[in-house]
Amino acid sequence: MAREKKIQDYDLAYDILRYYVDCVLKLSYRNVHYVGRERIPQDGAIIYAPNHTNALMDALVILAMDRRAKVFVARADIFRKPILAKIFKFLKIMPIMRIRDGFDEVKKNQETIEKAVDVLHDKVPFCIFPEGQHQAKYSSLPLSKGIFRIAFQAQELMPDMPLYIVPVGLRYGSFFRFRSTVRVQIGEPINVGEFIASNSESTPQEQMNMLKDILSERMKSSIFYIPNDEHYDATYEICAAVVKRQVKQVNLRTESGRMHRLDAHFKANNITVEQIAQLKEQNPEQAEELLRLGREAFDLRRSKRISLASVSIKFPILSRVLKFLFLLVALPYCIPVSVLTLPIKLLCNFLFTKLKDYAFRNSIRFLINLVVWPILMIIYSIIAYATLPWQWALPVTLLLLPAPVVAHETWRLLRLAISDARLLMNSELRNKYKRIREIIFNK
Repeated sequence: MAREKKIQDYDLAYDILRYYVDCVLKLSYRNVHYVGRERIPQDGAIIYAPNHTNALMDALVILAMDRRAKVFVARADIFRKPILAKIFKFLKIMPIMRIRDGFDEVKKNQETIEKAVDVLHDKVPFCIFPEGQHQAKYSSLPLSKGIFRIAFQAQELMPDMPLYIVPVGLRYGSFFRFRSTVRVQIGEPINVGEFIASNSESTPQEQMNMLKDILSERMKSSIFYIPNDEHYDATYEICAAVVKRQVKQVNLRTESGRMHRLDAHFKANNITVEQIAQLKEQNPEQAEELLRLGREAFDLRRSKRISLASVSIKFPILSRVLKFLFLLVALPYCIPVSVLTLPIKLLCNFLFTKLKDYAFRNSIRFLINLVVWPILMIIYSIIAYATLPWQWALPVTLLLLPAPVVAHETWRLLRLAISDARLLMNSELRNKYKRIREIIFNK
């Protein structure tokens, strides 16, 4: 009798689908940048521990890190329908209960833990979001104990195999905008066996708490971290207001030359957060003024519908000229393809109205592009070949292939051009940003 197929077993259909999914993911972002992949251990089992900020997109970004299959966990309530449960198993996703599901339900996690241990025993990477839930903020949530229970039990059953918890930091340029950017930083791995051996005098509960603190700190060091307090919005506004100059200074201090743009922004933003924290200690009155300006700028910018991209752009004059020229060239192409991609936009907008959680917007948009655009391409190709000579139908079909991306980029640039104009006409907001920069750079 053939054994039951395990979730981590090789699946040809899954492997083929991966190429397409990874391709669509890369098209969904202008830049996907991985940092520190050389830190990923090659000599044992791996548990990836990413921060959770962008629903399904977090898992897809981790999956695309390399070609290896990975097993994930997701909240158990989405597995209730049998057809969805089968789809999730094919996608190598297992259910996990949460405290909010009730203590009786949480007890069922033992089966998930046993399966996770089996996955790790087969050296298939396992991914669990230790925060337990997502939040669309550049911050962090308290870690749940599920990842540590899995790690301790797996290490006990695999004493001769190294087991690593690998922290991963995800930093999106925007949580809600299609075609944004994402930076993925691999943190310093934790060797679970070595940790347990070096803390053998402590009880398992004490070891778990210590490991939780270590992982929390390593995750925070891998992300753009803003304390999630009453000054969160003001702090982020300040970071955007000064990022151009901070990036310039970061690059000047880098001996190896200019850093990758996302790396420079990552470092610059964290420097600004540190400066604000230092200012609170050294000059509370000036820190209060700075945070007040940040809050006022945030409220004013939002009320005037001005994008943060207009605030943090590196070369504002050159950028605005290039946007205008691109729009002139692209509009003749963009208008017809926007009509052809209208079913995607309408379907997205309809589903967005059904969402209670705004953070799922990009996930919905990704899935619709993944599924609906190929169907539309088949329909449009049939129409083209049925109504035009093949010499014309072929280039028309090829021109339609990048339609969703080109149409979105064109309207994105148009939206930013309008935002730039609003910022230029708002002297009050520009003066607030000027004063913020004076405080940060001591001028």
